[in-house]
Amino acid sequence: MRSMKMAIIETIREGSVIHHEIEIKKSRFLTTLARTDSPEQARALIDAVKAEHPQARHNCSAYVIQVEGRDPHQHSSDDGEPSGTAGTPMLEALKLAGVWNVTAVVTRYFGGILLGGGGLIRAYSTAVSEALAKAPRAHLKDIEVLEAHLLPGDAGRIEAELRHGRAEILGVDWGNEVSIRIGVNPGEREPFDALLASLSSGVSQFHMVATRRIEVDGSHLKL
Repeated sequence: MRSMKMAIIETIREGSVIHHEIEIKKSRFLTTLARTDSPEQARALIDAVKAEHPQARHNCSAYVIQVEGRDPHQHSSDDGEPSGTAGTPMLEALKLAGVWNVTAVVTRYFGGILLGGGGLIRAYSTAVSEALAKAPRAHLKDIEVLEAHLLPGDAGRIEAELRHGRAEILGVDWGNEVSIRIGVNPGEREPFDALLASLSSGVSQFHMVATRRIEVDGSHLKL
């Protein structure tokens, strides 16, 4: 059976907060770009930037967020700039870069010279694009979490053999019996089921207990 294609999205590394500044005709555009994994985190970042720059004329924002099991979220706000000249080009810059779970806030300190609609669009788009170029990239992928219960006398050997078989061990809990959890790409559990059955002489088997989204860099992606 051909395995299912796993869900993979490009993002920036967890914990990343990028600051970038450009100046155009004496107006300063300060970009704050951050990884945000929920609309609530995005709104918290936007509020924090606004609180940090209360004297700024505009704090424009955009985000694109994909939460596991929910419809994608996207948002843009011109925050007082002419309609469509700030939030929309910021959002388009994020979408053009192909990233998800990223929020951008561009704070503008007006320099006294009007830029016009086209100038504003270019300024806000450039502010986000240049910040994205500085951001460390990562990927998020969905995995299935499988759990099995092992006899203590066999657990160490079985764990070692699973690792040797390239299983991604997520956790091992020791007690009267040992619980082991591994992560597998959706639709790719059969080899691990067969390996565990062989190693335990049919005594133990994996059960799927959850799905989880994890961060990996590009070198660890198996497509």
